[in-house]
Amino acid sequence: MTAGTKTQAGPLLSLRAATVRFGGRTALDAVDLDVADHEIVCVLGPSGSGKSTLLRAVAGLQPMDGGRVLLAGADRTDVPVHRRGLGLMFQDHQLFPHRDVGGNVAFGLRMHGVGRAESERRVAELLDLVGLPGAERRAVAALSGGEQQRVALARALAPRPELLMLDEPLGQLDRSLRERLVVELRTLFGRLGTTVLAVTHDQGEAFALADRVVVMRDGRVAQQGSPLEVWQRPASAFVARFLGFDNVVGATVSGGSADTVWGRVPVAAGSPQGAADLLVRPAGVLIGDAEDGLRCTVGVRTFRGDRVTVRLAPENAPVLEAECALRDTPDEGAVVGVRFDAAETVVLAAG
Repeated sequence: MTAGTKTQAGPLLSLRAATVRFGGRTALDAVDLDVADHEIVCVLGPSGSGKSTLLRAVAGLQPMDGGRVLLAGADRTDVPVHRRGLGLMFQDHQLFPHRDVGGNVAFGLRMHGVGRAESERRVAELLDLVGLPGAERRAVAALSGGEQQRVALARALAPRPELLMLDEPLGQLDRSLRERLVVELRTLFGRLGTTVLAVTHDQGEAFALADRVVVMRDGRVAQQGSPLEVWQRPASAFVARFLGFDNVVGATVSGGSADTVWGRVPVAAGSPQGAADLLVRPAGVLIGDAEDGLRCTVGVRTFRGDRVTVRLAPENAPVLEAECALRDTPDEGAVVGVRFDAAETVVLAAG
C-alpha cells in the first residue's frame, strides 16, 4: 500500500502512556504522542532524555512496561518488529558488506517476497531518487559516508513502510554534508509522502527536517510544536537552554517589564505576571554607548559569517550573549552599554 492510498482516520502512529523502566530508572514515563500521516516528527533531547528509547519502543526493539503502540488505528504493542510495517534506519547504516548496493536495497523486498523483475525496477527507482542512479553493482566498502547513508535510506524505503524511523541518521557525517543532506531528505520525503519519526541530538538538523519538533526531558515530553513555535516560544528554561539560549535568568514580571539581575528588562505586552524565568535572545541585547544602559565589558567574539556573537560581562551579574552585525562589532575589552528589546524577550514558566 503506497502513501497515496492510505485512508485511515486519525494519526498514523499513536503512543499511549508508553512506559519503559530499566531497573529503578524510568526511561519513558507514560508518554503520549501522535504522528499524522505524511508528517515528519523529530524527537530531540539530551542524553538520557528517553528519545532513543521512545524510537525503539515504537519499533518493537524495546519491550514496554506499560502503554500501547497503535499504527493506523491497530494495536501493534505485541507485534514482532518484522511485522510492524516499519522502515528502520540507524546512525551506523548497518549495510551488509558482502552485498553490493543493489543487494542491500533489495534485501527488504526479498524478505517480502517481491519478484526479481519488480525488485530490480524498485531498486533502480529508489537509487535514482536518492541520487545514486546506476549504482546497483557498486561495492558498499567503496562508498563514501554520504553515499552509504543514501543506500541505507533506499533500503529502508524499499518495502514502502507505513512509517519510516530514523535514529541519528546523519550523525556520522561532517557538518557541511549533514546540512546538505537534510535538505535533500525533506524534499524527498515530501515527494514520496513519507511519514517519518526521527531521533536526533542536532537541533539544526531537526529544525530543518521536521514539520513538528518534540523535546524530551527525563522520559517525558517537555514541549512539542512546529519548529517556529518551539524556537520562538520555548516552554521552559530547560527547553530554552537546550536550544542553545544562554540568556536565561529568574525574574519577577510586573506590567510591561521584569525585575532581573540585569535590571529592569522590558517584556512583550500580555506576558504572564509574577515569578518566572526570562529568556532574552541574543538579538534582543542591544549594544550602545557605555553611558546608555547596563554597563558591560566586551569579552570573546565569535564570527559567524556576517554576524558576530559577543560575550558581555556586566558587573555583579551573569554574562550576556549578544548578536550584532559584523560592521557594528565592538572591540574586545571595550566598555559598552546594553539595553533590551521587548520583542526578543520571552517569559517562561517558573522552574
